[in-house]
Amino acid sequence: MLLIGMFDSPYVRRVAISMDLLGLSFEHRNWSVGADFEKIRAYNPVGRVPALILDDGEVLVESAAILDFVDETAGPDCALLPSRGKDRRHALQLMSIACSGVDKVVAQLYEVAFRPPERRHPQWVARCRAQSDATLQYLEERAAQLAPQQWWVGAQMSQADITVACVCTFIFESLGIDSAQFPQLASRVRRLEALPVFQKYHQPFFSPDPASGSP
Repeated sequence: MLLIGMFDSPYVRRVAISMDLLGLSFEHRNWSVGADFEKIRAYNPVGRVPALILDDGEVLVESAAILDFVDETAGPDCALLPSRGKDRRHALQLMSIACSGVDKVVAQLYEVAFRPPERRHPQWVARCRAQSDATLQYLEERAAQLAPQQWWVGAQMSQADITVACVCTFIFESLGIDSAQFPQLASRVRRLEALPVFQKYHQPFFSPDPASGSP
């Protein structure tokens, strides 16, 4: 299988970590949605990442759809997302909030990457920042309700843990946020980021370059 996309994307990164944890081998193309847009469009006409090309040539796009395939391939005993019940709903809720928040971060970054200064919309950026800050605050409050070594759901690492860690690392790095403002959340993120599989797929975020058009 072939995974397309840079690991500074939390969406690409959560797919890579999940596949590694489940023993699913893959090749990787470190393609940027800026510099390699047309290459990516050959697999996903929208030009977004991640894209996963299966061994038979089938192409899967969007990380949620890819992770569904990954869990199905690994089987119900190994799947990273709980199959049913309250744990599944709780995991999906956490992942939905985290992914919604990171989308608002991307909107802030794109305002700088693709708009000249005279066309930027401060009110829109401020609204997106309020939404991404609210995401971190929500996760901080949920983390404070758990014991320090407890997973987000269930008795072992789930996709909720992977997604929240990838998203929060991206938000902290890309917006230059001091994670100490969210001590309970930051502690949980650090615990996962210290694991070899998380370090293996960590690509630090770099500030967008308006001249290149690369986010």
